[in-house]
Amino acid sequence: MDYKKLGLGLGVFSIALGGLEVAAPGRLARFLGLDEQGPARKTILAFGIRELLAGGMLLRGPAVSTNVWNRVIGDAMDAGALLLAFGGSRKKGAMTGALAFVGGAAALDWYTARGLDEQTARTFPVLKPSEQL
Repeated sequence: MDYKKLGLGLGVFSIALGGLEVAAPGRLARFLGLDEQGPARKTILAFGIRELLAGGMLLRGPAVSTNVWNRVIGDAMDAGALLLAFGGSRKKGAMTGALAFVGGAAALDWYTARGLDEQTARTFPVLKPSEQL
């Protein structure tokens, strides 16, 4: 598996997603059934900026597992924010879809980060069975 190409693809994806979140935070809040002028809009905007920065780091270093682990942490933040906002949403289906989307992204990010760790043995070294106690 070429984890570097996956990292590069995740960088491009992050830039696209972050651009959408920065360009239209109110529309995304409305899509999720939240008040488009309230705290959801500001949160989506902040998360979009975070996503753009994560994407830039991945484009700069697609084989650096720390850059992908940053996305994993961002996925956890996204899921937490969606779960906190779920009760106040008027569109539970859209929120459920967003949570599933974040879950899928988190799984791919985790898989890529672990693969890069295995190849580079940098952030979280993966021990082979013969090296384990």
